[in-house]
Amino acid sequence: MDNRRIVVALDVSTATELRKLVKQIPNAHCRAKIGKELFTSIGPLAIEICHEAGLDVFLDLKFHDIPNTCARAVRAAARWGVWMTNIHCSGGSDMMRAAREILEGESHRPLLIGVTVLTSMSEAGHQELGSIRELGSQVDYLASLARDSGLDGVVCSAQEVRRLRQSLGSNFYMVTPGIRPSWAATDDQTRTVTPSEAIAHGSDYLVIGRPITASDHPGDAVTRIIKEL
Repeated sequence: MDNRRIVVALDVSTATELRKLVKQIPNAHCRAKIGKELFTSIGPLAIEICHEAGLDVFLDLKFHDIPNTCARAVRAAARWGVWMTNIHCSGGSDMMRAAREILEGESHRPLLIGVTVLTSMSEAGHQELGSIRELGSQVDYLASLARDSGLDGVVCSAQEVRRLRQSLGSNFYMVTPGIRPSWAATDDQTRTVTPSEAIAHGSDYLVIGRPITASDHPGDAVTRIIKEL
């Protein structure tokens, strides 16, 4: 079993903040997630700082574009040595297959994960987009499309993991944001579960941000989460 199932969302925007934060994250138990704010602010330097701190990187940029453009972006991420990166399943099977195939010739092959429906999305918000399916059915459909397109797993709510495990099997990674310890606020997430619930449901990796990064002592917050698990 992977001992580094906690992926800390690094919700900062400067190199100074990042260097201070990564020093407080135990790399024996955690990996790091670099999202749009941080990457747009300081670019690949964020990856370098995390690697220097001994943290594997989940580059969470949710690529979604025409197949060739998306695939080249994924290849660029691989060449920065990231552990995992992601693309939107809603880009379609041609885009997902192109992203997967371009990695086959690379010396470093990151995990390639598909984003189904954002965990901040409610049923009402989903229907506002004109979907012909209910939110849960859309997640199931996109996750199945990701598997059939050769992706390694999906990002999804932990509330959906148990159901997806039954249909997609055990050899398909489930990466779950929206994780909130019992002692933390839900913030802007709507489909949340606790870390222990997520693991019980079958999540492989737990993306946790503000309960750790907004803490006065991030390392202590990680220890508290591990004890909860």
